[in-house]
Amino acid sequence: MSPTVQFRAAVETRDHAAITTLLAEDVRVFSPVTFLPFEGIRAVSALFAVLLRTFEDFRYVGAFSGSLTEDNDGEAHILVFRARVGDKQIHGIDQLQFDQSGMISKRTVMVRPLSAATALNNAVMAGLQAGGARSAQEAG
Repeated sequence: MSPTVQFRAAVETRDHAAITTLLAEDVRVFSPVTFLPFEGIRAVSALFAVLLRTFEDFRYVGAFSGSLTEDNDGEAHILVFRARVGDKQIHGIDQLQFDQSGMISKRTVMVRPLSAATALNNAVMAGLQAGGARSAQEAG
């Protein structure tokens, strides 16, 4: 099973432990709700714990693969998702990139519309602060 398929299955079953096993030690997540990326397996694992509690009715609705030429990033896999945060419907993508050993090295998330991104920001920041994972100042 490909790493993208493994990641998709872990997210769809809300299996936090399985998600964490797919992350490279130096993984970076570029979030739509912070300027700086979440870096390292500990920070990214904490972020996933909050996301699994925050997203409702989460489902992947499509997938694409292609290559990125910026910074020699190589192959990228895109998973298109739909979800809800409170009463806000979210449409988004997860862009995944893998290291040489098949571990997730970079994940970039984009969501729309702005009202949903705002609701997601508020929920994620509250969840991270409640868990002590990241302060509002660090979230930038």
